[in-house]
Amino acid sequence: MKQKICILGLGYIGLPTAAMFATHGHEIIGVDVNEEVVHALNQGKIIIEEPYLDIMVQAAVTSENLTAATEPCQADVFIIAVPTPMEADKTANMKYVESATRSIVPYLEKGNIVILESTSPPGTVEELLVPILAESGLCIGEDVLVAHSPERVLPGKILMELVENNRIVGGINQRSCEAVRDLYRTFVKGEIFLTDAKTAEMCKLMENTYRDVNIALANELAKICEAMNISAWEVIELANKHPRVHLHQPGPGVGGHCLAIDPWFIIEKQPQLAQMIALGRQINDSMPRHVLERCKEILEPVEERKKVVVFGVTYKPDIDDMRESPIMEFIHLLEQEKDIDVVVVDPHVTHMPYLEKDMWKAVGNSHLIVLGVHHQVFAQIDFEHMKQEMKNPAILDTRDFWDRVTLEKLGFQYFLLGEKKEGSRL
Repeated sequence: MKQKICILGLGYIGLPTAAMFATHGHEIIGVDVNEEVVHALNQGKIIIEEPYLDIMVQAAVTSENLTAATEPCQADVFIIAVPTPMEADKTANMKYVESATRSIVPYLEKGNIVILESTSPPGTVEELLVPILAESGLCIGEDVLVAHSPERVLPGKILMELVENNRIVGGINQRSCEAVRDLYRTFVKGEIFLTDAKTAEMCKLMENTYRDVNIALANELAKICEAMNISAWEVIELANKHPRVHLHQPGPGVGGHCLAIDPWFIIEKQPQLAQMIALGRQINDSMPRHVLERCKEILEPVEERKKVVVFGVTYKPDIDDMRESPIMEFIHLLEQEKDIDVVVVDPHVTHMPYLEKDMWKAVGNSHLIVLGVHHQVFAQIDFEHMKQEMKNPAILDTRDFWDRVTLEKLGFQYFLLGEKKEGSRL
């Protein structure tokens, strides 16, 4: 059955969700406070980078099933997919969710469905959404059905995973669960599991916290192995030969709006109990400074002013998303060093300080290249040319991405996060 769906928030989740529903026959009104986003969408264009999303959006707009506006309107379904940023004190900023919820109250009618997709601390639906929606005078849970159904997608594969991944629906009652399940069945091929709202909120947070804590274990291992002249990468490779072991890989930190944020929403609710979760966050947040200290060790013999070139600044490879990127924090630390100049190379980024689009100009007369993000384009570099352009051919690889043997044959000093030069890796 075709329904009119109002989706609030046209970012990395809201826009693909809007396009998906629209191309499956529903009438979609996408709402965003950013007029640039609204204007672009009404022309069938997007301002974010996600494979195939531009094609899907153009088709949806052409079919007239997808339009954009800066204000909500009457609809059968309201989906809230606005950001939930983190405050300086590591608590959730719920002002966008609250504002979006209040904005739809004047348009609520009997029979409506309200879905929160935004990642939020456990209890948000029951403690924030329901009281605001009740201001409409309608009976929440009877006249208006309400649920939390968090996204579980990976940037770069959003459209595929929206369809194929399993989904959780946490309703305030069984009727809400079933109604929202039936709606997402429009395009979801994975299983849809029903639960209560608070459990669904916690599930979303723990899915990302699980990964964050395990990355923290790998990062702690990297520091330990550096101190003991062991290769963390070799340890991980060999330990993972055990049938019940799956160590994650270390890196310069953890970014994105999920892994770097979600654990704090649990800590906020239970600070005395979430001790391992908090420690994992502290370890991962320490990695940009650890990378800085490695850089300073490598550059110590250089007596002149030093030029460091950072390759990759997004929070993961092959996307343009810089939210909570640990490399941005690393660059911030670098720029505080009085004897270091910073240059950035990233083909997926268009605007940021220190960005240089000409790679060879960027590496010219440099003393150290730090591989921060392993974009595939960086696998095709002419390293022989790079060595000729550099003043001091040294590389710090934080991802075990480049081939040490090849680089050392060319005359580079190659350093790898998670091992010292004396590491045992062959």
